[in-house]
Amino acid sequence: MGMVTRITATVVWVILVSGCASAPADGTPKFSRKALGVPHAGWVYARSVYENPVNRPISHFASLGSLAIKSTGGLLRRTSMATLEMPSLNGPIPAVVFQETMDLDTFEAQLDTLTGTRQDKGRIRFLVDGGEYFGRLIESIENAQESIDIRTYIFDNDDFAVAMADELRRRSRDVRVRILLDSIGNILGTQAEAESLPADYKHPLSMHFYIERDSNVKVRNMTNPWFTGDHTKTTIIDGTTAFVGGMNIGREYRYEWHDMMMEVTGPVVDQLQFESDKAWSRGGFFGDFANAVRFLRGKHERADRDGYPVRILQTRNFNSQIHKAQIAAIQNAKRRILIENAYFSDDRIIYELAKARRRGVDVRVIIPSKGNHGPLNASNKVTINTLLKHGIRVYAYPGMSHIKAAIYDGWMCVGSANFDKLSLKVNKELNLATSDPETVSSLLRQVFIPDLLASREITRPVDVTPATHLLEIAVDELM
Repeated sequence: MGMVTRITATVVWVILVSGCASAPADGTPKFSRKALGVPHAGWVYARSVYENPVNRPISHFASLGSLAIKSTGGLLRRTSMATLEMPSLNGPIPAVVFQETMDLDTFEAQLDTLTGTRQDKGRIRFLVDGGEYFGRLIESIENAQESIDIRTYIFDNDDFAVAMADELRRRSRDVRVRILLDSIGNILGTQAEAESLPADYKHPLSMHFYIERDSNVKVRNMTNPWFTGDHTKTTIIDGTTAFVGGMNIGREYRYEWHDMMMEVTGPVVDQLQFESDKAWSRGGFFGDFANAVRFLRGKHERADRDGYPVRILQTRNFNSQIHKAQIAAIQNAKRRILIENAYFSDDRIIYELAKARRRGVDVRVIIPSKGNHGPLNASNKVTINTLLKHGIRVYAYPGMSHIKAAIYDGWMCVGSANFDKLSLKVNKELNLATSDPETVSSLLRQVFIPDLLASREITRPVDVTPATHLLEIAVDELM
């Protein structure tokens, strides 16, 4: 129990610190606003330690085993890279070599074996930034005929999130509305303040109760076995249209941050609905038992049958599909690697990128110039200097970019996963990948070309203090 107590103390500390981001908009003392997170953290602790082993025994102990194996293996691998592998990459940086791209059919077949996944069919449309995404989402919610299923890490308690909640409450009179929230994610999200929040705004104390009050909306808070999280973001309308990506529901995502979601149609939506239904079942009172029943019922075919090959990749217990696939993509890339991610601390990916650049691959990385997380911002500084040392071009996007996207030659991978330990090894995540030429070209045109043009290229190492290095080590181990 000692380890659990230490982790709980860490969670509470993070909640208190996150509340210091800005003054509360409702005029209450800053400490009072932070203090509201403490009983919530106690509730998360109680559910994770006492409830979860009873009604979710499989997921509870699977999370423990997976976390122990991945943390121990990751520590050993990071030690090896820091002392042996990274130092072996020395000598002059070669020029970028223009050559043929990797064989995508061969690579997709490799992913079948490596990840244990198979390609489905679907169509992807990119919705860049909050205006485009939320405009389309609200339109879809208004036109829903049967069901709205939301699975998100954070449903904030700011004015924009409340307006979204009000629309969902209204629609629940006519269609089934279910919202699945991550308990830890939602505590952390509702402690922080959007910079543009009106000064006189009054926060609901609990979005769970606010959404369900006087409505037919059903809300469940996913438990956090061993304080792992469900960082997936999907919204599925009528079982035929899905929205997938990195955006939570809140003012930052609508008005302040650069971010992206995908509107998805086709047979792959049936699988996305299946994943959402299983998560919903697991989040209820009967936990793993309800999840098993839903799994045995299988997926339903409701979406249209059109599309091109699209692959769902996830981070699961004992199977880090997203990490495996992107490592393989880096190793197979011959011409170009483009990555945009806000939290960039995975040593294995950094090492493979350095190797790719030394093969003559053009490697470019976009990182926000103004991050939203102190320790991860510090870790990014160390990452920037490492990337520059190995000839990788690094760009600082003006402001906060929350996009999680990558192109490796002609294969793309986009979704909820950051390039850190939590996303690639620990939390539940969901990305979509495809080598469809038109879709990859659309991502290049809509995101990477505009963002590279808008960003400032970093050509010299940034200042890194001893404290920054210590934070980077902590991020590697904990985040």
